[in-house]
Amino acid sequence: QVQLVESGGGLVQPGGSLVLSCKASGMSGMYNMGWYRQAPGKQRELVASMTPGGARYYAGAGEGRFTVSRGSADNSVYLQMNNLNFEDTAVYYCHALHILTSTQYWGQGTQVTVSA
Repeated sequence: QVQLVESGGGLVQPGGSLVLSCKASGMSGMYNMGWYRQAPGKQRELVASMTPGGARYYAGAGEGRFTVSRGSADNSVYLQMNNLNFEDTAVYYCHALHILTSTQYWGQGTQVTVSA
């Protein structure tokens, strides 16, 4: 059974930082891993992803402020978020996409709230 378990969300003031973590279990093969987010009333959107080879992709909102990274020995992925603003408030979801079959998995989501 595949599980993606996120942690690290919470309440932060504008300009603050958070680190999200995701640990996957039960997966075999090679996966792109990354983060999506969904704000109230909006569609889920890609934030950042990283290939098994280390290539990173950032969607517009987080570029320059967010950094995606992966664990070297396991299917884990992290998101360092700096200079957070109100528009970053959302539920953040860990995502894994098999590079050959396109099978994908989602975490349960972790809430990030930016508030003064």
